[in-house]
Amino acid sequence: MSNFSTMNSPVQIYALGGLNEVGKNTYCIEDDNNLIIIDAGVMFPEESVLGINYVIPDYTHLKDNRWKIRALFITHGHEDHIGGIPFLIQNVNIPVIYAPKLAAALIKHKLEENNIKEKVNIVEIDEDSDINICDDFRVTFFHMTHSIPDSYGISVETHQGRIVTTGDFKIDLTPVDKDISLSKIARIGEEGVDLLMSDSTNAEKEGYTPSERSVIDSINEVFTKAPGRLIISTFSSNVSRIQQIVEAAVNHNRKILVIGRSMDSIINMARKYGYIHIPDSAILSTENVKTVKSNQICILCTGSQGEPMAALSRIANNEHPSVKIIPGDTIVFSSSPIPGNTASINRVVNQLTRLGANVLTNSVLLNLHASGHPSKQELRLILKLVKPKYFMPVHGDYRMLRIHAELAEQMGIPKENTFVLGNGDVLTLYHHKITPGRRIQADDIYIDGKDISGLSTAVIKDRKILSEDGMIAVLVTIDSKTNSLLLKPQIVSKGFLSSSTKTDLIYEKVSELVEHDLHKILENKVTFGEIKNTIRNTVSQYMMAKTHRNPMVIPLVMNKLWLF
Repeated sequence: MSNFSTMNSPVQIYALGGLNEVGKNTYCIEDDNNLIIIDAGVMFPEESVLGINYVIPDYTHLKDNRWKIRALFITHGHEDHIGGIPFLIQNVNIPVIYAPKLAAALIKHKLEENNIKEKVNIVEIDEDSDINICDDFRVTFFHMTHSIPDSYGISVETHQGRIVTTGDFKIDLTPVDKDISLSKIARIGEEGVDLLMSDSTNAEKEGYTPSERSVIDSINEVFTKAPGRLIISTFSSNVSRIQQIVEAAVNHNRKILVIGRSMDSIINMARKYGYIHIPDSAILSTENVKTVKSNQICILCTGSQGEPMAALSRIANNEHPSVKIIPGDTIVFSSSPIPGNTASINRVVNQLTRLGANVLTNSVLLNLHASGHPSKQELRLILKLVKPKYFMPVHGDYRMLRIHAELAEQMGIPKENTFVLGNGDVLTLYHHKITPGRRIQADDIYIDGKDISGLSTAVIKDRKILSEDGMIAVLVTIDSKTNSLLLKPQIVSKGFLSSSTKTDLIYEKVSELVEHDLHKILENKVTFGEIKNTIRNTVSQYMMAKTHRNPMVIPLVMNKLWLF
């Protein structure tokens, strides 16, 4: 270890994103002198948040501790794990990014797309990589199966104990990609693990998640029965699925037309690195698609989640420049809805059906999609193999995290040793014991275009507060020469309390509290900022306690000097 002080310093573990949500995974391990980050993802906004492109974590804590940052480690190349990197490196310097081969290629492409010309050191890792961070953190890897090749779990040995994160995974015994390294996971468990952080996305589902290979039978059936063009939409990042689809297309003598910017980009990259194999003769361009019979065409496109600007949505709305629906087309959604996207998907499905297409979605009868995340039996197996002293479920909504924690308790981990946390909650690891620690700032930051200033976030938050809880304006008049309050505070509100509420009594009490607190601070010389903060705190605390609402508080401070 580097020195005695570091040896003695506790290790802190926390998430800036990825807890109580499926997205923007960003996990940190930190001691007095070092900080490593595991993944740096984005989350796509809900439909209600119009005009926002991405949601990223608040990087304030990282900026405040930028001198500690040693490396960023990537588990795999999905957007919710790498999509935040362009924004992260514009906030803080990342000395090196360690990433699997495919993820490394995707990150390089992403940086080019975002016009980030700064030199970023990206080092490829594999299962045999063994990295020491300043002699304080030893980082090793084990292969997992997921819906994208080159997915890894990570083991971090620190001077206070060992932390293991699974990354995204499922236990697929007939994978399209490499096998999961169950023997290595078991060996790590035998060596001793203090904290396990494990994927919770499907924690509510019983049994096992179907193998990725099981999807191919249904896809082949669709290829056999489709009378005309076949249009298949899936996640562009689901490289394993795309490989199966293109193999089926080639086997059924269909030419492949790729539409959608992200789909085209990832397929080209995956072909370059050997993850997808398509003969050049099987690729169609939009220019020569009309020369091929309908029953010899397979169109691969984006839009499986009903995204308004994705290729399939544009096709459904007759807005795509190259592809129009022909009655008799078969449309396949080889995906499952991400929470919050169901309405958008249904809208696209209905529109495509109106245009005369036969639309197929994943169902019990037609297995067109297999999740890349583990169900309960797979979670139990990982817990059995790793045998952690402490457990922290990650990557999931609160309900998923809670169910996963209960599974851990069933597997023998004491309830007091399981931690269902939120973003910003800190665990402290010291001499192989874990205790809850402090909280750090970990809000959502809304990205409008490529703006990372936080202005979009502030606007969205203000709109949300105004729409839900209204506002209260507090007008106070002071004499800055005598440091005294001249008039009783006046209260004006909008959209806060209904007419049935005893508003006069409440506002009278608010005025009294503000007056009392201002008299106290005006005994000393204060700034206008301190006066405004006192007003905000006094009003907010009282209103939350009295009404369980949190209105926007707008202090208006008039100075006697301004009045004459």
